[in-house]
Amino acid sequence: MIKKGEWILLIFNLIYIIAFTIYYIKIQDFEFLWYIAIMLVLFALVAGTLRKTKFSYAVLWGLSIWGLLHMIGGGVSVGGKVLYALELIPIWVTENFYVLKYDQFVHGYLYFVMTFVVYHLLKKNLNGKFNNWIIYPVVVLASVGISTLNEIAEFAAVLALPQTGVGGYFNTAWDLVFNTLGAILAVIVLHLKIRKQGFK
Repeated sequence: MIKKGEWILLIFNLIYIIAFTIYYIKIQDFEFLWYIAIMLVLFALVAGTLRKTKFSYAVLWGLSIWGLLHMIGGGVSVGGKVLYALELIPIWVTENFYVLKYDQFVHGYLYFVMTFVVYHLLKKNLNGKFNNWIIYPVVVLASVGISTLNEIAEFAAVLALPQTGVGGYFNTAWDLVFNTLGAILAVIVLHLKIRKQGFK
């Protein structure tokens, strides 16, 4: 049985996935059609295991919002460039890179959420017998490890397609930096929640 909250999540995800699939087919953006295919696999994996994983609605909405941000990032143009290239805050600017961009923000956000996913799965399978100070670095490293799959998917697009918006070495390096920062920030939030009221 699908719960009411799960129906809302399902409809939300299907609306933007179908809409952007049609859009990317229309403009023949094969890079983001590749990403949509990956998202559908991840969507099926989360949905198919939900009764066992029992992710909270907060985690599920976090992942769903990332999917939307990802699709918007490649499909919406601002000033003649896709949103992923949008320069948000000039924290550190050189001739080779710009920090902070929309792309970096989305990477940090995703692995903030992913750290909660990893923590939930570990906690669920350790039967309450664990020390958070040991789990925290494991969760961060696991989340960052998962993020490398993201970079491999982008690299696969570069190898398979004649043109992509992935970027070069600095882009990949900054992706990894913000993936790590997002994971570390999530662990800080987790610790504060655990100290205050426990995390469920």
